[in-house]
Amino acid sequence: MIEVISVCKEFNGQQVLKDITATFQNGKANLIIGQSGAGKTVLLKCIVGLFTPEEGKVLYDGRDISAMGKKETLKLRQEIGMLFQNSALFDSMSVLENVMFPLDMFSAMSYNERRERARFCLDRVGLIEAQYKNPDELSGGMQKRAAIARAIALEPKYLFCDEPNSGLDPQTSLKIDELIHDITKDFDITTIVNTHDMNSVMGIGDHVLFLSGGRLEWEGNKENILSSNNETLNNFLFSSDLVKKVKEMGAK
Repeated sequence: MIEVISVCKEFNGQQVLKDITATFQNGKANLIIGQSGAGKTVLLKCIVGLFTPEEGKVLYDGRDISAMGKKETLKLRQEIGMLFQNSALFDSMSVLENVMFPLDMFSAMSYNERRERARFCLDRVGLIEAQYKNPDELSGGMQKRAAIARAIALEPKYLFCDEPNSGLDPQTSLKIDELIHDITKDFDITTIVNTHDMNSVMGIGDHVLFLSGGRLEWEGNKENILSSNNETLNNFLFSSDLVKKVKEMGAK
């Protein structure tokens, strides 16, 4: 579980996050949504420790990230998996070597153990047959799956996904969403997804936070998001073609 408590963040005297308090639970796909400039990325970077809030704190299972020393911080880093927006695979390495990379860096496993763990992760995302290919031989969706395999290689407690469907077609995006959701459930991971994709919200939004102007405007799930009375949220939602269609179907 990750807790964000009264977090405020500013840049050059301008407050970007304003007293954000939220809890992200294990085994759930926790989605952060909002318009560009709402503070989604800044919040995500505060949670992973890339930014330090001016006020408030972030707790990982009760551990305050801002109060950690180097040894504690290194241990926490090994408990975190990251899925970057552009996948960030190494072109000079095979798919298998990419997935092995965090194991090579941080684990005490033997080479064979690291290799088998990487193969297990690739099999879990349906890419075992592509293990010896280079990333540039893969489609965009396959690169995302390879990046997911790498993100879970160290059996993380926490998984962060920054716009995981960026640049993907709707069908592939759906498959990536389902994979993230299934992995979250199967391994009881605390997953936080930063997204503007309403297909993701309606598909896997176990827990949804809506930010607007640096504030937490609404919190709930995919089941009750369409029935919200929050005007700011509704204005954001009903600009989406998907939400319009869902709303129209519900009215019939």
